[in-house]
Amino acid sequence: MKIYEEIISAGFGGQGVLLAGTLIAQSALEQNLKTTWFPSYGAEMRGGTANSTVIVSNEEIGSPVAFAPSALIALNKPSLDKFLPRMKEDAVVIANSSLIPQEEYNDKRIVFISIMEIADKQVGNIKAANMVAVGALVKRIQAPSLEHVLKGLETAFAAKPKLIPLNIKAVNAGYNWTK
Repeated sequence: MKIYEEIISAGFGGQGVLLAGTLIAQSALEQNLKTTWFPSYGAEMRGGTANSTVIVSNEEIGSPVAFAPSALIALNKPSLDKFLPRMKEDAVVIANSSLIPQEEYNDKRIVFISIMEIADKQVGNIKAANMVAVGALVKRIQAPSLEHVLKGLETAFAAKPKLIPLNIKAVNAGYNWTK
């Protein structure tokens, strides 16, 4: 079976979109898949725009540029507005309804999730919102798998092992989210 995902994670600087992309790429490596990770961010440390593009495949990847993105994590409205028009017709779009008004969009691809509320109330730390979004996404795409994302967390947070349980909880909360 051919695996090929072009995933964009986007939001404001400080929302952890680059870390979300890094985790997806690391998880693909844990699954013995090929991957690229391409970050993009403004000069501001927090509050500016940031996004990362991750390509995951079981075949060689020719370019780190996403030509037809198959998945999007949009943590804010400007990111959804910017990337939604580029998405494939059957793309998976995870949108943060904590910051994005649902009534402004009529697109069947968008799955609105109150990511920040889940991070705050179920996980106990709003800073884990990016991991909630990753969990929601991996449930709906081919790769990486949840098992490999949880494994990837251990590698990504090896320097800060105290954060691993919190982030596992956040990924699981997003993965197990239902309307």
